[in-house]
Amino acid sequence: MYTLLTHNDLDGVGCGILAKLAFGDKVEVRYNSISSLNRQVEHFLERNDFSQNLLITDLSVNEKNEEGIEEFISRGGKVTLIDHHVTAIHLNQYDWGYVAVEDEEGRPASATSLLYHYLISQDFLSPSQAADEFVELVRLYDTWEWDRLSIQDAKRLNDLFFMFSIEEFEEKMSARIMNSEKFTFDELELKLLDIEENKIDRYIRRKKREVYQTFIEGECAGIVHAESYHSELGNELMKEFSHLDYIAIVMVGGKRISLRTIHDHIDVSKVAARYHGGGHQKASGCNLTQEGFSLFVEQPFLIEPLKADAFHNRYNIKEPETFCLFSNHNQDTILISREAEKEWRLEINKELIGIYPAFSDAERVVKRQYSAWLVRDDLYVEFLRKKYVEKK
Repeated sequence: MYTLLTHNDLDGVGCGILAKLAFGDKVEVRYNSISSLNRQVEHFLERNDFSQNLLITDLSVNEKNEEGIEEFISRGGKVTLIDHHVTAIHLNQYDWGYVAVEDEEGRPASATSLLYHYLISQDFLSPSQAADEFVELVRLYDTWEWDRLSIQDAKRLNDLFFMFSIEEFEEKMSARIMNSEKFTFDELELKLLDIEENKIDRYIRRKKREVYQTFIEGECAGIVHAESYHSELGNELMKEFSHLDYIAIVMVGGKRISLRTIHDHIDVSKVAARYHGGGHQKASGCNLTQEGFSLFVEQPFLIEPLKADAFHNRYNIKEPETFCLFSNHNQDTILISREAEKEWRLEINKELIGIYPAFSDAERVVKRQYSAWLVRDDLYVEFLRKKYVEKK
């Protein structure tokens, strides 16, 4: 008999589906949040039930449970932990720990893909095209490679996951893997997914007006309060406000913070670790601790939200032949002008701030230090008109 303790997201539920395909009614699957796993492991170890093989996937245990598992195994117990988060790499020191950030082909791994290969290697599960395709879609979504490779079916699988209960999703996906040659969406699901995609787009457009910029521990963070679509929201907000180091998606009701970035210079798993969390370099999470509440909720409360750059401009555009105009909530007049062939001049209220080798360098200062945005064409034209009148 087996007990599987796994995460309650798509990757964790993917592990549950594979375990049920491999072991049938001989496995009990329990889905956990990050914060609840260690309590579940403690309860399992306290029962001293050596007839049960414990599997843990997509989550890692704390130091107390590391010691408890070692002691349990020394008395004849069986435990296997399979994970892909860099914050769990240290568990490879144990015989029961298997943590791999990348697969054998050098691609980012997911817990579902690692468990799939483990089950096949142990002759618990036979591979199939449908299973291969399902596992790959889960991997693509969980590692966010779907966005880089533009594989929309991976995102659609995650959208579908949130449209059903875990039990319904398990049942549907298991039946499809067992009974279909290929893994595809049916006609009803495609219609539902089109509706959901429009709903997500509207939600993201609204949340783009609710981002608050502040510096936390020397890093420029964008804070947004949101309960849904964290991966899509975090990715779109980082693209819109790319000067930020990371986006913090705060859920006060659930007492959680979800962290996202698109940059290589920042590791949000290290940010999460400050608040007893963890995850991947570009996608992590943590509990909303009292310290986190002060930094991410209380202190930024009076800050005005960021405004996005005007995006239909014909005249006030970035990297212009002459200059472009920015403003902020202080109504500062901010100009980035071409100083020489490869130099850009930054002025704020007619005061020289600096000369920069690239437009992006000047823009980064404008956005990070002055929370400014590119103004609309009508304001730009009005600025030019006033400037012309002053010269006459």
